Amino acid sequence: MIRHVVIWKMAADDAETRAAHAAEVVRLLEGLMGVVPAIRSLTVGGNVAAPEVNADVALVIDLDDLDALEAYQKHPAHQEVAAYIRRVTGDRMAVDFTV
Repeated sequence: MIRHVVIWKMAADDAETRAAHAAEVVRLLEGLMGVVPAIRSLTVGGNVAAPEVNADVALVIDLDDLDALEAYQKHPAHQEVAAYIRRVTGDRMAVDFTV
């Protein structure tokens, strides 16, 4: 199994806009469960502590293998969500590892 972990920092300067964008990213990512067949489990949430140093959103997805990760990344629903995320985020970090 592959665990796909991504964290984002929103690009907006003001806290209210950052929070709104983070909430929308969470909502959109949650909507992928049951839509993208490759996803076995999905956990996503907005940061609740130390916003001045922490990322704003974290995502953890479990998939069967690297082929499933590629299928997830190419799925049209994921592509649509990713397009929004790219518009509202500044920094992104990810790691994929075997569990």
